[in-house]
This record gives sequence, structure tokens and C-alpha cells, in this order.
Amino acid sequence: MDSFKHQLALWFGGLTLVLLLAGGLYAAQVASTLAAQQRGETLSAAAGAGAELLGAHLRERELDIMVLAQSPLLRDGALDSRAVLSTLQARSALRREIAWLGVADATGQVLQAANGLLVGRNVAQRDWFKAGIEGVFVGDVHEAVLLAKLLPQATGGEPLRFVDFAAPIRDTEGRLRGVVGAHAHWSWVRETLEEAVLRRLPDVDVLIVNRKGEVLYPEQLIGKAGLDGGLPSTQRAELRTWPDGERYLTSQAPVRARSSNELGWQVVVRQPAAVAQAPVRALQWRMALIGLLAGLVTAGLAWHLAGRVSRPVQALAEVARRIEHGDGDVRFPEPEGASELRQLLGSVRAMTDGLLRKEDELAHANATLEEQVRQRTEALEQANVELARLATRDALTGAYNRRWFDDKLAECFHLAQRAGQGFALLLVDVDHFKRINDNHGHDIGDAVLQQLAALLQAHTRASDCVARFGGEEFAVLMPGTAEAVAALAVAEKLRAAVAAERFPGVGSLTLSGGVSLWAIGDDGGASVVKRADLALYRAKADGRNRIELLLAESA
Repeated sequence: MDSFKHQLALWFGGLTLVLLLAGGLYAAQVASTLAAQQRGETLSAAAGAGAELLGAHLRERELDIMVLAQSPLLRDGALDSRAVLSTLQARSALRREIAWLGVADATGQVLQAANGLLVGRNVAQRDWFKAGIEGVFVGDVHEAVLLAKLLPQATGGEPLRFVDFAAPIRDTEGRLRGVVGAHAHWSWVRETLEEAVLRRLPDVDVLIVNRKGEVLYPEQLIGKAGLDGGLPSTQRAELRTWPDGERYLTSQAPVRARSSNELGWQVVVRQPAAVAQAPVRALQWRMALIGLLAGLVTAGLAWHLAGRVSRPVQALAEVARRIEHGDGDVRFPEPEGASELRQLLGSVRAMTDGLLRKEDELAHANATLEEQVRQRTEALEQANVELARLATRDALTGAYNRRWFDDKLAECFHLAQRAGQGFALLLVDVDHFKRINDNHGHDIGDAVLQQLAALLQAHTRASDCVARFGGEEFAVLMPGTAEAVAALAVAEKLRAAVAAERFPGVGSLTLSGGVSLWAIGDDGGASVVKRADLALYRAKADGRNRIELLLAESA
């Protein structure tokens, strides 16, 4: 074991084996951590997607009730008319989750209802009616004993549960005429979660809990499930122990419906720890095994390499040993060999001197080359910046161009479809712009468009997109603005700012605008643009210098 070969093989092979094993274990640990994080992020994303979709559906049903309550038919007409009944029947048929949709007068007497359910009954003491008198109402899940007797029972003997929506019906003077109410099947909420979570992650459990921590879904866990210490404080997934004694990877997300009264629901997604961590354990074992095998193979190669490297030295050492012991009958290595060793030493020395000179020359050449590369890189970066600006900006006004707008609109539409994050679109047009070009010339008209574009950009958010839509027409895309009130406020702000502005050579001018919102039924961004364009046409037809809103239901 004292030979050069053994020592070289031992040190080289042992060091390589240790490094490979350590590297393999570290890589396994990193990969395991990343896999666990990825699984946790998957559960968190699933909880967030379920909560977002459920909140969007609740908000959509609330908006349906608000629009129905504010319709001229209910606001001005007879509540017991056939037209009201036809409207209720049509809306109930469009929403299969609606179990009951009806209208009650101010005393609580049900005057009209889809399919005639509860007509003639008095609902004055019902929570939804009392809350609906005061304003728009979204109620927590509950059993409706009276309505359940009139509806088919659910399969499996589950009790019928509903979510209430209600809104007051007021005439043009603000006097209460009655309340329109709707009961949505709880199964609609279950189907929403299955669509958002269980279809993509069938091996997880999904729960809904209310603000008291009580389980609302699934039915078999009502009154049984809960968490020691409560739900996680953030949406980040955590390993928690549940009352059944099992540990679960758990994540939660609040259901934010952006409604008049938040329900305080939470969507909880959990997966047994053994299931969630099984891929991680398997990955750790595989990485450890691969590291061990690689280390053994490397140790074998090191032994072989040590033998080849040490063989000439061992031959010289053997000759020296024999001479030391007085062995006169020894055979020296071939003279060619000894000469080659001396020649190799001299060649290495000469090569080292030559390499040092070459290194100085190469360092100078590299410095020159690096400077040239730096200059070329800077020029290329500047050219790329200019190309990017030319590709996305309108050459005259500096606003985004139509091509960039179309891409941004498609991005907003796909995000709205995937996550329910709505957006708004405003199309504005300069009133009587042709007169400016005819009376003052196209140079003044171009200056007006440039000043107008700067004004629009100065009065919108950094996240909003101001683009030249064509000619004197501009588009303002508002991501994340899903409320009609907020979109109209932005549009009115821009109209007032332009009306107050002075344009050199022209004086004052006005804008007309059309606003539209993304709706779930839209089949593309073109649908939103079409409604905004129709709203703009109405603003022009109604006298200009005004903003019009067109919703999907009235398009």
C-alpha cells in the first residue's frame, strides 16, 4: 500500500468518490426541495384558481340580479305582468344553477316566479327578502325547507342547499316597489370547484369553509374537519395535522367575489403528506443510488489510470533499488527512453517560456478584442432598443401602435378566461377632427394628435395601455378593471381633461368615447372592441362630448 500506484489510486479514487457522493446527496436534497416547493405551489395555485373562479361566478350572479332589478320592466312596469314572468322564465332557463327566481312586492308577497314556485306565498320573514329591501345581497349557504318541498330531491339523499341573491326594485323616484330574489343550487358551487381543481388534480381534497371555520363542502366532512391552530395565515402550502391524525399538505385561498357583502369563504386544498412527498422520497433514493454507482465507477477508473501513470516511474524506481542493493546485472531503461525524458524536460521548459510570451500577446489581443466586442454590443443593444420602440410605438404620437394593442388585448382576454380577471376597454375619437385638418392643415392636426396622446397617457395608470387605434381614434385598455363604475370614472376623467386642455392653433376640442367590459360569454377580444365601437357610435349620435357604456347583455 506504500507504492506510488496504490497511494495515487487511493487518494484520487477516494476523493472522487467523496465528491461525487456529496454532490449527489446535495443535488438530491436540492431536487427534493424544489419538488416539494413545486408541489406546494401547485396546491396553492389550485386553491387560488378555485377561489378566483368561485368568486367570479358569485359576482356574476350578483350582477345578474342587480341588472334585473334595475331593468325598466321591473322598475316602471307592473310586477305581476306576463312580460315580467316571461323575463323570469327566460333568465331561469339560461342559468341552470338557479333553483328559484321570483319577484315579491314590498310586503313580501311573491307575485311572479319562474315555474310558478312559491307564487302567492309571503316571504317577508326570509333573510334574503329583509336584506334585499336594504340593498344588493348575497347570502351564505343554507337549507330552504319551504322550497325544498317543491323541488326534486338530490341523488344520494343529500339535503338541498342554496345560495341566495337579492336586490331591491325601486322606481325612478327611489321608492321601494319590491325585491327580486334568486336561490342558486349549492351543487353549482361544487361543480365550479370540480372544474377549477379536481379535473386537474384528482388526487387532492377540496373544502370550503366559512368565516367561522365551519366546513361547507364536502358534505361528508361537515362538522368533522378542521385544523389545529386554524387555517394557514397565507396561501403558501404548509404541512398541517388534521383531526383524523393524518398530516396533509394544505393550502387555502380566500373567495373574493368583490360583492356588496363578502361571505368570508375560504377554498382549502389538501393532500396526504405521504402522497405529496412520495415523488420526493423516490427522487432522493434515485439520486443517492446514482451518486454511489458513479463514485464506484470513477474509483475503478482512477485505479486503472494510476497504474498507467505510475508504470514508467516504478520501472525507474526498480532500477534504482537494484543498483542500491549492489545488483550489477541490471538493465537500464533504453537510452532512447532516458534521452526522451531529458528531451521532454527541456521541451517543457522551452514550451513554458514560449507559452509565457504567447500569454502576454494573447492578453493584449484579448483586451483589444473585448473592447471591440463591448463597443459592438453597446451598438447592438441601442439598435435593439430602437427596433423595439419602432415595433411597438406609433411613429407620430408615441402611443402604442395597433399591432401592440392587438397583442395586449389578446393577452388580457386569455388571462380573463383563465383566471376570471376582467378588463375594460375605452375607445375615444376627436370630435370634428376633419375640420381641424381642413381649416388649419395637417401639420396642426398632427400636433393635436401628439398632444392628445400625451394627455391620455398622463391621465391613465402605468398599467393601462394607450394606443393609437386609427386616424384620430385612440384606445385605452384597462387590465384588472372589471367594474363598470371604475371604467366610466376613468373615461369621464379623460374626457374632462381633454375638454379643459388648450391646443395651440386650435383652442379647445372635445372627445366622444365608448366603454365596454369583458364578459364570460365573449369569444375573443374582438367582441369587447365591437361593443366599445358601438358605444362610441352612440356617443357620437347623441351629441358628442360624452361617454357611453355598452354591456354584453345589451349589445
